Amino acid sequence: MLERKITTIHGHRLAYVDEGEGPVLLFIHGFCGSADYFEHVIPALTPEFRCIAPDLRGHGQSDAPPGPWTIDQIAEDIAHLVYELTENDIVMFGHSLGGYATLAFAEKYMTRLSGFGLIHSTAYPDSEEAKKGRLKAIETINQHGIRHFVNDLIPKLFAPVNLESKQSDIERVKQIGYQTSPEGAQAALTAMKDRPDRNHILKKADCPILLIAGEEDQLIDKSKTFSAEGHTIEQKLIENAGHMSMYENPSRFIEIARSFAHEAKRLQPR
Repeated sequence: MLERKITTIHGHRLAYVDEGEGPVLLFIHGFCGSADYFEHVIPALTPEFRCIAPDLRGHGQSDAPPGPWTIDQIAEDIAHLVYELTENDIVMFGHSLGGYATLAFAEKYMTRLSGFGLIHSTAYPDSEEAKKGRLKAIETINQHGIRHFVNDLIPKLFAPVNLESKQSDIERVKQIGYQTSPEGAQAALTAMKDRPDRNHILKKADCPILLIAGEEDQLIDKSKTFSAEGHTIEQKLIENAGHMSMYENPSRFIEIARSFAHEAKRLQPR
């Protein structure tokens, strides 16, 4: 488990990891996750970078403000933390839900970014079918609780070929998920359901953009992640990975993130 520090945003506790020195990398975890999603990634990068990773509201060790929330409110939490901790531009990596928040952050605070990445995420909004799935998930948590929901969710995040070999990682990710408050999970589900299309952010951004998809992602197909092309956009498909390349193929994830961060900083206007 990564060591947390604590700040307060509008009276609510926000936990975060802040390790290393150098150019700033910001890691934003996915739904029912925490900063610990990057427990293999951050130690590998801190010799070269300062790595910051919050527990999003309602997740990990952070408080869950009363819902409903929006993705924009989650992004505002992140902006508060960024402005509190550093004056430097950052490279931001958002996993799944964290990618939605990254796009919302980029829409308002693009000048703070020297680059950003969507990790197993998409700029598209939910389809009508997906929206129904979010409502069903809310009802499942109401009826059966967060542990039941997490136990059902987490195996689907891993590629089918990894279910046996990555059993210890699956159990670890479940333990992280159990820390999510039921209210926080439900509010996050509503925020994801109601998020807008943000493909225009990918198309108009003038900073480097990284799009990472898992070859066997059962939640977000690579066509949804690779929704834009351009000279500033780098698309990477990670083999032997579903929705959780940070656990399924961490060495490849780290290699891609390190290379992108160096390139983003190199291209940063002086």
